[in-house]
Amino acid sequence: MEKKLDISVVVPLLNEEESLPELLEWIQRVMKENGFAYEVVFVNDGSTDGSWRLIRGFAARHPEVKGICFSCNYGKSAALNEGFKLAQGEVVITMDADLQDSPDEIPKLYKGIVEGGYDLISGWKKKRYDPLSKTIPSKLFNWVNKKISGIELHDQNCGLKAYRKIVVKNVSLHGEMHRYIPVLAKWRGFNKIGEQVVEHRARKFGSTKFGLERFINGFLDLLSITFVTKFRKRPMHFFGTIGTLSFLVGFVSTCWIIGAKLYNLAHSLPFRDVTEQPLFYISLTMLIVGAQMFLTGFIAEMMAMNSHKEDDYLIVERAGDND
Repeated sequence: MEKKLDISVVVPLLNEEESLPELLEWIQRVMKENGFAYEVVFVNDGSTDGSWRLIRGFAARHPEVKGICFSCNYGKSAALNEGFKLAQGEVVITMDADLQDSPDEIPKLYKGIVEGGYDLISGWKKKRYDPLSKTIPSKLFNWVNKKISGIELHDQNCGLKAYRKIVVKNVSLHGEMHRYIPVLAKWRGFNKIGEQVVEHRARKFGSTKFGLERFINGFLDLLSITFVTKFRKRPMHFFGTIGTLSFLVGFVSTCWIIGAKLYNLAHSLPFRDVTEQPLFYISLTMLIVGAQMFLTGFIAEMMAMNSHKEDDYLIVERAGDND
């Protein structure tokens, strides 16, 4: 019988050869001091330096260390997704490999999940050691995230997070969706989401692997995931609402234009032909767009019904089922 693990630490990395030995030693020291049964899962996201060689050496000397190596750089979402699949701890903690996340935060995060009853706790780097070119766009990005997603977190993109095991086993990541794990978790019904102020340390080795383009891509991903999570099961609510409003506005405008002409004719007043009025063509366009949007919603609704799967719904517990 395998020993039950308290914690799995999942570490995605790209070219972090210099920081890995210190990071592993630090994690091991914290775990030993607190008596945790644990594992460390390193996910090498296509590093071109000696990172994988070090990880293989760690795994050979330390049974608690596991490693995954990608053939090329697939991105942080893919790395976390594979790390989540492998993780067996009751609490899963993610952190970056650049030593900017402190393993000393692990006990508090673990306690927040186990004793605080949270499904997910996100770190909040209240005091940061990043340049303004990174902190200002990050603040704007997080503000937009908060307004759109409705999740009150100051730093959704913080790499230092803690999860209950059931959460990571029921979220699927792709593209750049690692920034929105709280949104995905909330969509799956894990609503107990909190945050904890964590230490942010100055970078000791190397340089950041992310550029400003991540904010543009991140915003587009946010719109995508917000739409999917809200309307995946009921696309007609989105397309049908817009289509109906567009059709009604176009219909009322057309009736008003025609009615105005008939009134002027009946009272021998000057009038313009309907086809000479720009508003008529705008109204006609709204009628056509409205009908198309409504039909799109109808077709999407039928596709959603036909693609229904039992695993679309997550059952977390059963009671009174003795069969």
